[in-house]
Amino acid sequence: MSAVSSTPDSAPAEPPQDPAAPAAAAADDDDAADAGRGRSPGPAGDRGPLDATRLTAAAAAAGMDLTVIQEIDSTNAALARIARGETGDPALGGLSRQWREGSEPGVAPHGRALVLAAERQTAGRGRLDRSWESRPGAGLTVSLLIRPRTAVSRLGWLPMVVGTSLVATVRAVAGVPAVLKWPNDVLVEGGKLAGILVEVVPVPASAPSVVIGFGLNVNAEPDELPARSTSLLLAGAHPVALDRTELLGRILTGLVDALAAWEADPQAARAAYLAVCATIGREVRVELPDGSADIGRATDVDLEGRLVVAGRAYSAGDVVHLR
Repeated sequence: MSAVSSTPDSAPAEPPQDPAAPAAAAADDDDAADAGRGRSPGPAGDRGPLDATRLTAAAAAAGMDLTVIQEIDSTNAALARIARGETGDPALGGLSRQWREGSEPGVAPHGRALVLAAERQTAGRGRLDRSWESRPGAGLTVSLLIRPRTAVSRLGWLPMVVGTSLVATVRAVAGVPAVLKWPNDVLVEGGKLAGILVEVVPVPASAPSVVIGFGLNVNAEPDELPARSTSLLLAGAHPVALDRTELLGRILTGLVDALAAWEADPQAARAAYLAVCATIGREVRVELPDGSADIGRATDVDLEGRLVVAGRAYSAGDVVHLR
């Protein structure tokens, strides 16, 4: 299984501190995040369990099959096992059967998307296989399994399409000024609100499946978050956004619409992404996989989804916004 793209430590409820980020005051993201944590939080968030009945109905209306599970190792890993036909977990038997039936002759060629939401994740994975553990009620830990209706060569844009959709929903429902840091960290006033991890799952004798995982901090309090992170609660979101069931239903509906639009016109995704990407026009440091770093002004995201900094295009790297 290969990652198409991911954010540093991309995960929902409590992504660990990104070691590539500077410890001193070199990045203004730190200052903004600290300021955000000092704000007076809005109404206390509801830490009750997700309403599986409401979510199942909302997902079905959007053409998805959904399961809410209390605890799992990793929602992404679980759906990847289903895609490969390897799952033996009885709690996921329904999803596994639905996925198999969706690929049988006579069924629509791309089937229905599967959605797995977990109240607690014990072995979540982010970029470079960094691990994290989510806390019940603090956020959303969700993965989707899809059969994309687009060429494999275009999948590099998928993580950014997902990020753009998530920002749009957060802005609309929560009323907070969410933006993206390339490629798909969701930020509010410099604090990390959500992470996204998209992975391609090769399937023998079939087109590859794709797992889209995202984690969103909803009701997390300051002592539950690492440095440079925030939550909707701390950002002063509208109370409706602190209802995790309502919020997830809106996110899934937005994702379905965004994916359909992208599949119909892949080129249109770039303009929508650039409109919400706070990295463009900033001085940045790109921390590269080999341990080196380049500094310059980010000027564009090219047609392949690469970040252009000082005339050079980067397809991978941890980005730090500088002053």
